[in-house]
Amino acid sequence: MPPRKNKSTGSLDGLISKTTKISTDSLDDLEGQISKTSCIYAQIPSEARSCCIYAVPVTLIEINGKKAYTYQPRVVSIGPYHRSEPQVKAMEKHKLKVLSLLLHKKQLHLDVLLESTRPLVAEARKCYSKEMNLESINDDRFLKMIVLDGCFLIELFRKADKQKLFEFNDPLATMAWAVPYIYGDLLLLQNQIPFFVLERLFETSKMPGESDASLSLLALRFFNKVMQRPNQVIESFTFRRNQTVPFHLLDLVRSSFLTPHLEQSKKNEGNTQTCRLIHSISKLRRAGIEVELREADSFLDVKFGKGKLRNGVIQMPNITMDYHMKSFLLNCLAFEQLHNSRTKQFTVYANFLDCLVNTAKDVDYLCDQNIIENYYGKGGDVVLFINKMGKDLAFDDDQFYLSQLFKDVDECYRNKFYVQVVSFKSRYFNTPWAFISALAALYLLVLTFLQTYYTIKPKN
Repeated sequence: MPPRKNKSTGSLDGLISKTTKISTDSLDDLEGQISKTSCIYAQIPSEARSCCIYAVPVTLIEINGKKAYTYQPRVVSIGPYHRSEPQVKAMEKHKLKVLSLLLHKKQLHLDVLLESTRPLVAEARKCYSKEMNLESINDDRFLKMIVLDGCFLIELFRKADKQKLFEFNDPLATMAWAVPYIYGDLLLLQNQIPFFVLERLFETSKMPGESDASLSLLALRFFNKVMQRPNQVIESFTFRRNQTVPFHLLDLVRSSFLTPHLEQSKKNEGNTQTCRLIHSISKLRRAGIEVELREADSFLDVKFGKGKLRNGVIQMPNITMDYHMKSFLLNCLAFEQLHNSRTKQFTVYANFLDCLVNTAKDVDYLCDQNIIENYYGKGGDVVLFINKMGKDLAFDDDQFYLSQLFKDVDECYRNKFYVQVVSFKSRYFNTPWAFISALAALYLLVLTFLQTYYTIKPKN
């Protein structure tokens, strides 16, 4: 989608003039500006010192396609950015019905929810980037918006957890057609509200005797209906998760894929240069390096091992390629690229896939190994998606959690003697008929040599 226009934007000359004036004012009182900024920064809680909900840059949108609803919601808007767009208007009526039903069921007054959330407004507004253009929304409207959207999400998670998402006479029942799209919409980076707002509304609207499940667990159970991970994976994540509150739902689900050892950033020793590229699957296999399936809680948990009979084995967990996974991966990448305080495992993994996959044969091989479950399209479509996803990604060496794997794979590939042996074996001994042909050729070669030898050998 095209970028939003700021109301203050005028002609190019006017913009340059205005920018120059601001810069000059700042330089005239540089010490005062720094002092003022430092005071403001110190007053903001540590988890809100930088924004965490961004408008996706045009460059990322252009790389991955504008028409695939990769970053734009199809049916439901959460937060301010897409609220006025026509495709989400119908869902606004459902949100009001859900909120009304919640107030009636819990015997709550709207003012209770508004007043409990009001102290969070200032902090919540800081979570949105300047491109979101919140200047046109005053605090009162902003408060009502996050309460309406937050209660809709919470009730959605509660009902889905009770398997009562489409009860008769329930406002959610009339939107059953939209649920497949809602899963994707709620994990868009531009379509978020701060998680601490959701937790405040969750606790305020909780009734005595209600389930002890946390909001994080309810949300992960909801999204797991399309991600289809084992229940114990989700349960173990919520059990081990520390007290750091996720920034939003996208950050929560993204974090659930980071296993404990993946969260430890790799630190390079000395001035060793990090290898960031490895060859495609086709080339690696010709060098005796295979790829096989491994069982793991997260598709990010990739391993490499050296074998006795093979030069090495890249062990990859299963990943499902479909619309939901595509949207989730790309929004995680956008978040990691824009928010520096989060680790970049998804970014590194995208770079890894981009290296491995160059042709449809590479994708077919991963499908044959049950590493990729392809519900996305033809092999060529998956190749195009992976190559676009891995394009122009930035990360530092200390964020490169697969650096040792890349180094080991590259060293194995550069073992020229082994590569030649494997190439000879692959060419002449990969099938019984190839072996028989090679043996017959060798037999003829020996006979020819013996015939030549006895022909030129002098007779005594």
